[in-house]
Amino acid sequence: MRTFWCFMLATICSFFTPGVAQVTFTYSNLVERLYDLEYLATVPDLGEYSGNFSSYDRNSVYDEASNTYMQWSANNDGSGYIRKEGEDIVIFEKDGPGVIWRFWSALAATGHIKIFIDHSEIPVVDIPFSDFFERFNSDIPPMNLPNLVMILSRGRNHFLPVPYQKHCKIMLSKNWGAYYHITYTSFPEGTLLPTYTGSYSRDDCFALANADRFLGNRGYPEKTSAGEAKEAVLITLGPNQTKTIKEIAGNKALTSLKIRYDSLVTYGSNADFLKNIWLSITWDSDKEPSVMAPLGMFFGISEGSYPYRSLPLGLIGDMLYANWYMPFAEKAQLKLLNKGNRTYYFQCLMDVAPLKESANKLLRFHALWHDGNNLISNSAPVAGREIDWPLLKVTGKGRFCGISLHVENTWEDPELMAEDWWYGKWDQKTIDWWWGEGDEKFFVDGEKFPSTFGTGSEDYIGFAWSAEPPFPTFDSPFACQPYTPINGNGHTIVSRFHIADNIPFHESFEGYIEKYKGNKWGNNNRCLYDVVVYWYQQAEQAPE
Repeated sequence: MRTFWCFMLATICSFFTPGVAQVTFTYSNLVERLYDLEYLATVPDLGEYSGNFSSYDRNSVYDEASNTYMQWSANNDGSGYIRKEGEDIVIFEKDGPGVIWRFWSALAATGHIKIFIDHSEIPVVDIPFSDFFERFNSDIPPMNLPNLVMILSRGRNHFLPVPYQKHCKIMLSKNWGAYYHITYTSFPEGTLLPTYTGSYSRDDCFALANADRFLGNRGYPEKTSAGEAKEAVLITLGPNQTKTIKEIAGNKALTSLKIRYDSLVTYGSNADFLKNIWLSITWDSDKEPSVMAPLGMFFGISEGSYPYRSLPLGLIGDMLYANWYMPFAEKAQLKLLNKGNRTYYFQCLMDVAPLKESANKLLRFHALWHDGNNLISNSAPVAGREIDWPLLKVTGKGRFCGISLHVENTWEDPELMAEDWWYGKWDQKTIDWWWGEGDEKFFVDGEKFPSTFGTGSEDYIGFAWSAEPPFPTFDSPFACQPYTPINGNGHTIVSRFHIADNIPFHESFEGYIEKYKGNKWGNNNRCLYDVVVYWYQQAEQAPE
């Protein structure tokens, strides 16, 4: 269900003052943004930008005089804040109009969260931080919106939009817990947003319930929209063969792409197929493909048949699905490349819809696989930032929409047995194996200090404390871990998708994630990353 095709279709009323377009949102419109994949293809408006506030270690700073990054790998990330007011800490402060999309915490305790809207001295929310993730209006806890407010391997996630017209300030009181992220979008001047009161009206409740139901059904077929065409192609792909599976002409959008393959084999044994078959998509008359990735990584499962369901991607049974919205003005050319030495048989299914307006007004979908080597070798060294592992560097206008990250972290078992089960806990481990402390850092439009600065790789995804067992797999609309070994030793695949909280950029975007472990660590141990990055960008633009 795609409820509005572009930014203006999210509008209830629209009128103009000199030079400024004013757009009015209801709370239902904001909720719809949580699952509107079509909006990702719209060009960011002037004044539209996103970022986050987090508890990252404030010892990490940029020194402008020397153009040096100081203590960039500082890792005391659980308690940072903007300033203190009395005994409370201020953790978020932003002028409006804007919307907070996501709250996350690794440990939400009994200290209160206080949310002040539009310079009011009285908070609209003043409750224990833990209750913020547990209570909805006056209902009995826990909150009964499992696809909007969820716990992912200990991590608390809250995706109920919090709008503010003029200003928002958030404070935490003593004993609030540890670690937080708050992700927001600022809208252009003149945007009119609903008043947030800390409670939800009847209409708000229905909007949230409908969104939760829609997201709960993610991955399953939607009703065909008017004019949408469906096509299935049986494919035989020989060793080292490249084949154009479809060239679609016209001003249209690819709204769904599925790959069906044999599920009657031993679980997880399709590694060769998922690694060796690559997807290539070229839009219009571009010289280079905008999508280039192995199927396993493109669909967020790496080299194993690990079922999961997110909003844009997943695997259900023997069906890989991608629901990214992919418009084009002239044509789309889909190719498959076999980089292996055996023949594969499978099926490709596509849904294509006509566009009401020219796709020249829209962004193009991109997905790029890499293992860091090209981006590292093409990047000039920056003093103090050696720990930053590059995800994406692009120029122009667009929206960053997330990643699928594959971590191959393997080690020799230590000779000593831990007193606790597994390898021990906290500072009593027999081996320091954990890979995921790295903070995400997003630099937008030439920023010297990133407007998104996280607290750890697992926190960015949405889980927490993952250097300690147990290690469950999980999925959700916006974040997934389809697979990780029971003992952590081996391959892990995680994804994080930015839908409502996409990162718009007008001139450039640079995304990084810290990598604490070297490619080789210890005796015969290694930690390797590879990633597929998803983003939208204006036509005929390419990453660096």
